[in-house]
Amino acid sequence: MLTYIIRRLLLMIPTIFGITLVVFFVMALSPGGVAGGLLNEQGELSSEQNRSKLEYYNERYGLDKPYVVQYGLWLNQISPVGWETRFKEGKRVFGDFGFKVPDLGESFTRFRPVTDLYLEALPITLLLNALALPMIYGISIISGVYAAKHRGSIFDVVSGTSFIALWSMPSIWVGVLLLGYLANDKYLHFFPSGGLSSTFASSYAFLPSWGESGFQRGWLLDRTWHLLLPVLCLSYGSFAFLSKLMRASVLENLNADFVRTARAKGVNAKNSLWKHAFRNSLLPLITVAAGIIPGLIAGSVIVENIFSIQGMGKLMVEAIFARDRDLVLGGVLISSVISLLCILVADLCYVFADPRVSYE
Repeated sequence: MLTYIIRRLLLMIPTIFGITLVVFFVMALSPGGVAGGLLNEQGELSSEQNRSKLEYYNERYGLDKPYVVQYGLWLNQISPVGWETRFKEGKRVFGDFGFKVPDLGESFTRFRPVTDLYLEALPITLLLNALALPMIYGISIISGVYAAKHRGSIFDVVSGTSFIALWSMPSIWVGVLLLGYLANDKYLHFFPSGGLSSTFASSYAFLPSWGESGFQRGWLLDRTWHLLLPVLCLSYGSFAFLSKLMRASVLENLNADFVRTARAKGVNAKNSLWKHAFRNSLLPLITVAAGIIPGLIAGSVIVENIFSIQGMGKLMVEAIFARDRDLVLGGVLISSVISLLCILVADLCYVFADPRVSYE
């Protein structure tokens, strides 16, 4: 098992290399390139000021160098082994070769280290996904098993139709509808229109309480109130799909030979479902998890922009529009690592769900 994990971790390196290489050249070969994006933000400057700025960016970020050299410089920057790099009077200076602290670079547009920007944004995106995942799998497993157990019942028909309808709705449309009707003060206004907390949430007590001014919802309830719509928007499509998948998988296993044999030996319906069919029915959900989790991270881009949440997805979108090369590549690198680790974890879960699977 350990050898398999180490081999998979080593294989991640060329995969990440390929992903970042493609993204880098797509940005570099886009009309205007990276430098064009920077100059577009300085439309009010004179030609002399523009030229001075361009010379500064070329010196600071090496934008006048060939694309292969620029990508090589970025690789050296993020690698734990390479040449120490520092900037002296705006110019890049190389030091000794050896082990060093990886650096994701500096944002062209925000003039802050990329690492700091993602350290602020990544926990918010992970929080959204950490709340969405248990909801997705909890609803999927419960509704899928119940629908399969009561096949042809009203619940089976209604839930099946509803889940197909939910799965067909694009999250960007659902997000706008939720925001327009449930968070708009012209309609229901049950929820806030954006952000993660109220303006004065930092002064709230942690838990809800009754004070002199009446009920105070507290920081925890306020944060839950703000997260409810984004998490719902992020998860409804996935649990609709997985519920149908779980139902089909349970029905298939209930009709399998090993379950029929168990029933013939006197095992009752409850034990044949939970002790024989259920565990095997989880395998398709584990397989899909390898794609669901990276999909949730990608879906955060839409949800965070709709609900004005300062997470990693919103930061990435703003970086792409500004053609902020180091910020985009840093986000791609982090997303790639998280996605590949999720795929590895999903593969390892096969061992626990199915005794026939072994990586020894």
